[in-house]
Amino acid sequence: MVKGGLTVMETVESIIIGGGPCGLSAAIEQKKKGIDTLVIEKGNVVEAIYNYPTHQTFFSSSDKLSIGDIPFIVEESKPRRNQALVYYREVVKHHQLRVNPFEEVLKVNKVDNRFTITTTKGVYQSRFLTVATGYYGQHNNLEVEGAELSKVSHYFKEAHPFFNQDVAIIGGKNSAVDAALELEKAGANVTVLYRGDHYPKAIKPWILPNFESLVRHEKIDMHFNANVTRITEDSVVYEQDSETHEIPNDHVFAMIGYHPDYDFLQSIGIDIHTNEYGTAPVYNRETFETNVENCFIAGVIAAGNDANTIFIENGKYHGGIITQSILAKNKRRSNHNFLLIN
Repeated sequence: MVKGGLTVMETVESIIIGGGPCGLSAAIEQKKKGIDTLVIEKGNVVEAIYNYPTHQTFFSSSDKLSIGDIPFIVEESKPRRNQALVYYREVVKHHQLRVNPFEEVLKVNKVDNRFTITTTKGVYQSRFLTVATGYYGQHNNLEVEGAELSKVSHYFKEAHPFFNQDVAIIGGKNSAVDAALELEKAGANVTVLYRGDHYPKAIKPWILPNFESLVRHEKIDMHFNANVTRITEDSVVYEQDSETHEIPNDHVFAMIGYHPDYDFLQSIGIDIHTNEYGTAPVYNRETFETNVENCFIAGVIAAGNDANTIFIENGKYHGGIITQSILAKNKRRSNHNFLLIN
């Protein structure tokens, strides 16, 4: 906050970084219990969902995506992206959540048991901090020659610009299959290059039959055990069964996954642990408190690189657990102060 040219530090009891469904759910739970809470979001509410493909359909039914005791009702069995955007906006309005949109957190320091949060718009101080920044904002790197070319994208939005274009999709999971279906429908020449040797079990069961049918009828070229080695301005080179292939190409979608912003988590002081299951932040499974006292994580970032274990459906409950942890800490502090006075 800036007054008279001077930056004035605003004090809030609890700050939540990230305004996705899990961050909003945490804010609702804290507000219900009288905790002064502010959500800081670098875009607007549920920014990741806004960045989903325009015609995206969710894996889950709408009731599993609902938060804050507000029913999410749609006619179809699975809600679409635009329906979710409307729903979460209404939730924010109903609960009168305090959200600062289009404000990016630049730095978090902890001094004397208080967090100082510096953003693009101001400086805040809080006793409690919850990081709910998701993972969709950071794509996994495609480590091949030509990956930096402007024709390579890591996010798919609309199919129309790729009408009658040669499009290669690297990857074989839901985002890759969804993009392939939309692109084929729009008249693109689609080739899917997947390093696995069969369709992953994680693919949404209601879209796989359609995809397989298009592959069988040669509407989509699907190649398993395919490892891309080079991308040029007008082609893609890949290896398959010890043979090298080169196909004409106008655009590449590298749908190879996403991960939490580990650099940001580590800058706060949160430890990152890597084992045979992957990489993830260190936190107490019963309280969601990290190794940094009074700093919690919520939502999909708790799963680290394994995005198939935590979704909106179960991440939305983290906020209630965190709220109980904060209340317990406040109670202990109150009891301690009472003993000191007496």
